[in-house]
Amino acid sequence: MRPIRAPGRLAGVLSAAVYAVIAALFALPKVPAPFDTSFLPPLIAGWNALATVFLLLAYRAIRRRDVERHRNFIFAALAATALFLLSYVAYHLTTPSTPYGGEGLLKGVYYVLLFTHIVLAAVIVPLVLLALFRGLNREDRLHRRIVRFAFPLWLYVSVSGVLVYVLIAPYYGR
Repeated sequence: MRPIRAPGRLAGVLSAAVYAVIAALFALPKVPAPFDTSFLPPLIAGWNALATVFLLLAYRAIRRRDVERHRNFIFAALAATALFLLSYVAYHLTTPSTPYGGEGLLKGVYYVLLFTHIVLAAVIVPLVLLALFRGLNREDRLHRRIVRFAFPLWLYVSVSGVLVYVLIAPYYGR
């Protein structure tokens, strides 16, 4: 495999594209869905859950020094995350956000999880891409330095995404 040239620049450009798509979702008016989108929220949570599983398997593989298996699980986690993003965009392009209807302590927990999930999801995009490109280039020292931050953040974002869904699911369709 040929090395990826200018991995930092490429990670920045791809991250900016993701941010632009997400920003457009909330800036543009909703378009009528050509189909019932109610199946998408649990699917979105499922992609997050699958990403979590693949991340944990990738971690286990690299701890066992199985680089090939680690790489395959990272690609699987990236695929699950990409499918999450596509499902998320499709849902939020056509459907207004669902307000949280709970009260008390659970409401506070929900909003803390949601806020940290959103902020860290934005933070991990360039980190994950940069770690990926450094790993593919076999720049192992740089890859490890980035992954020290990227892995726990990505894991938190994938787990918190599932928890946010579990907490808001009762309020869909109200």
